Amino acid sequence: MNTFLSTLGLVVLLAVSSFAVTPAWAVEPDEILEDPALEARARELSKGLRCLVCRNESIDESNADLARDLRILLRERLTAGDTDAEAMDYIVNRFGEFVLLRPTTGGANWLLWAAGPAMLLIGLIVGGGFVRGRARASTKNEDALTEDEQARLKAIMEE
Repeated sequence: MNTFLSTLGLVVLLAVSSFAVTPAWAVEPDEILEDPALEARARELSKGLRCLVCRNESIDESNADLARDLRILLRERLTAGDTDAEAMDYIVNRFGEFVLLRPTTGGANWLLWAAGPAMLLIGLIVGGGFVRGRARASTKNEDALTEDEQARLKAIMEE
């Protein structure tokens, strides 16, 4: 009986934890489009749009009011006949590139994309120069002592 209860508890715990790790889609039933192909396009596009309130959540996952407004706006643009690119351009022009979860690499953004690898390269060059400089440094500790100092040190060590 005890084994059965612990097994049952484990099964319940696994079931609850599996629900906890699945994404909670925030798209409400009144937002869903009747055309399944159009809804699939809207869902795919909304995965690439950032919730401006939650920051690192897509509008598809966010329960924020602004995310809901963006989902509705996106669906309105698609039902109006916009292509995927036109709908995304409309939203980016209205809210800025920050609304994209993966910003473009064009324009001034290339500086941001290149900064990480550039800093890594600079760090490797500076670190390599430091290691090479340390390897070339002489370690003549005993040569730095005069003969009198070496004799005195030897006498101290023998005491």
